[in-house]
Amino acid sequence: MADTDVPVIVSRNRALLLVGAMAAMIMQTLDTTIANVALPHMAASLGATQDTITWVLTSYVLASAVALPLAGWLVNRVGLRQLMLGSVLLFTVASMLCGAAQSIEQMVLFRILQGLAGAFLAPLAQTITLDSSTLAERPRMMSIYTQGVMLGPICGPIIGGFLTDNYNWRWVFYVNLPVGIGCFALLLLFLPKTPTQPRKIDLFGWILVALAVSAMQLILDRGLTKDWFASGEIVIYAIIAASCGWMAVIHLISNEHPLFPLALFRDRNFTVGLGFMFLVGLVMMSVMALLPGLLQQIYGYTPFQSGLLLCPRGVGMLLSITLFGPLMARVDPRALLTIGLLLMALSLWLMTGWSVEMPREPIIMTGLIQGVGISFTFMPMNLISFATLPSAYRTDGSSLGNLMRNLGSSVGISAASVMLARNLQINHAEIGAHVTRMLVPFDLDRITAYGGAAEMALRVVDGMVNQQAAMVAYIDDFFGMAIACVAAVPFLLLVRWRKQATAGPSSASASVAEAAH
Repeated sequence: MADTDVPVIVSRNRALLLVGAMAAMIMQTLDTTIANVALPHMAASLGATQDTITWVLTSYVLASAVALPLAGWLVNRVGLRQLMLGSVLLFTVASMLCGAAQSIEQMVLFRILQGLAGAFLAPLAQTITLDSSTLAERPRMMSIYTQGVMLGPICGPIIGGFLTDNYNWRWVFYVNLPVGIGCFALLLLFLPKTPTQPRKIDLFGWILVALAVSAMQLILDRGLTKDWFASGEIVIYAIIAASCGWMAVIHLISNEHPLFPLALFRDRNFTVGLGFMFLVGLVMMSVMALLPGLLQQIYGYTPFQSGLLLCPRGVGMLLSITLFGPLMARVDPRALLTIGLLLMALSLWLMTGWSVEMPREPIIMTGLIQGVGISFTFMPMNLISFATLPSAYRTDGSSLGNLMRNLGSSVGISAASVMLARNLQINHAEIGAHVTRMLVPFDLDRITAYGGAAEMALRVVDGMVNQQAAMVAYIDDFFGMAIACVAAVPFLLLVRWRKQATAGPSSASASVAEAAH
């Protein structure tokens, strides 16, 4: 029994090792939300439009999704220490380059580099936390780790808003430099080497999946500006996505050592869980991408105020974690997942009642409800997905689950931005058509005698029409997301569950940590 209590990783100073690993993980999770509130300022500085500035978010998420399947193979080939140090170093350098970017093209390129490095930080930090602890310590360590994971969604918008308001949006990225340097030093000193071993990887399968996913993302990102399939560029992307996707399916089925074992897809719970992971990533990140623009451009809040109004989601997630120790052991996770989806749908439906002039209280309340709903969705979803999956496939399953969640986030951000831009144009035309002389708060015939005053007055009217059109466009997006959450509930009937499959509080803690990624 004594041998089982010896950690896999034995460090000269475990406390400082964990500080370095946790700081690296928090730095990565922070960057998923810290840039959101600075997007309007970035757009003005980089010469980007409302629909192209979201590439700052989608490029990061997509790069992480593409790199994730390589995590296990890279750990086996180069070792945990080398991969962690390399990831921290590349992430820090990429953050510096993002802060120095002079165009939207440069920013997207540097965010891709940041996403490729950041993909490994959270799972490797979790591995270090678990492997440097004994079995008896793991539940407590996972609880600490989970609370560290939650710091990102809570602190990201606040820190991003504060830096943008008081300094410059570039400091949203420069803030990573001292943290990254400190993490690198601690890990260099206290993370020991781990053994490496040869392991085959389906490199061709990974390339096919990466090309299919990237081409699909380019269709969503550039479709609106290129008039969709009227453009030869979009047609080429569609051909690449369809052909590579089809080849990837055939290759994964026929290859002796596929990128993802076929046994994963024979587990019905896991397959259904992948769909829910995609949905949750789609809804959660879409909302987080849309709200900063709404709060700053419609309601006139500063970036810092926007960050404060976004943080209740993280607070709701953090507060609800305390409920899951006893609940996971006693309540059917399908019921908890249903509650989570309905809470998310409720919060989004309440957001469809927002108006151009509104106090802060509804924004704060919907954020808290949504945060609790996300927790009630994430954790049962992971427990359901992995409950019947053999332990030999859990690493690959975790990688595929994170891939689906990141794909959902990337697709959701792009789709929401496209729908927002499209509906804004449609709503502007419809609302503008109903603006008559009787509705304008001045006499159009008399005001024309004042020259420039007439033009200024008409601009004011057009601005009011724009504001109302944008508000309706945001509401349309929120309504669509609410419908998606409700429509997903019946699919829980496909899930099989037995009470004895529940693993208790410690498993619930591990599920929380996996969900946070």
